[in-house]
Amino acid sequence: MSRHSLVSVVGGVNVDISAALTTAFVHGDSIPGNVSVGMGGVARNMAHNLVVLGHDVRFVTLFGGDSFGAMCQKQCHDIGLDLSLSEQRDGLRNGLYLCVNDQTGDMIVAVADTDIINDLTPDFLSCRINPINQSEAVVADANLSVDSLRYLIDHCRAPLFVDAVSTNKALRVVEALKESDAHRLHTLKLNRQEALVATESDTVEQAAAKLAEMGVEHILVTLGAAGVLCCDGSSTLYFPSQPVDVVNTTGAGDAFLAAVVHALLCGVPFPLAAQYGQQVARATLLTKQSVNPEICNIPLPILS
Repeated sequence: MSRHSLVSVVGGVNVDISAALTTAFVHGDSIPGNVSVGMGGVARNMAHNLVVLGHDVRFVTLFGGDSFGAMCQKQCHDIGLDLSLSEQRDGLRNGLYLCVNDQTGDMIVAVADTDIINDLTPDFLSCRINPINQSEAVVADANLSVDSLRYLIDHCRAPLFVDAVSTNKALRVVEALKESDAHRLHTLKLNRQEALVATESDTVEQAAAKLAEMGVEHILVTLGAAGVLCCDGSSTLYFPSQPVDVVNTTGAGDAFLAAVVHALLCGVPFPLAAQYGQQVARATLLTKQSVNPEICNIPLPILS
């Protein structure tokens, strides 16, 4: 059974503009499709999922001073996020994310205009660290700078969960870990390419072992159709994926990590929490939205 916990989520919020093609992609041509506008951003998506799963969520972010920023702020308030630690900044553009998916739902290309997140500095976070540390878990995305990630690693008293976001940004997490005083991170979620590049490894097993040596206590490497690798430093497990007719890939990885946080807070042990995360991610793949409101109906694993 779910229980309410206070979770702080640190990172960006974007307006998402998504195009889903209805015919095959042809370079340089205008292609029929459906275009939708919604709210996104890795941190915002994770925060939204955690609200749907029944948690009280403090969202620590910056909204732009433009109409997109006002739109995002209203939507975050409407879904129940606590914005007391967030701020709207005049003169800054709100985050904007544009993606194009082919007719099967797979991404062709995406563009992220997220310069505003550079203003989520260690100074900004230090003014908020006491209320952040009242949380039972802190979740961040690697859109944050190396300095800000290092600050959270060194100053979060609650378990810190980080989503690597992309190949280049996964490198930030590794650098922040190496430069930190704590050299310790509760959970890191990456995909295969992010794990291999960030650790200069040839296999995901090797990547997981290197991350464990760096101080990552729980490593989750999502492998697409091949499932997920779970490593806690002493053992490595694989959980296969179930077949799914993908509608939209946007948000599935964010839902996965949010579900893992939820499961762990509810007392589910690490490997089973990853299996639950797979179920929530699968449900997200089946919807056009980046967050599926029905995930609250997915039962947690039954513990013997």
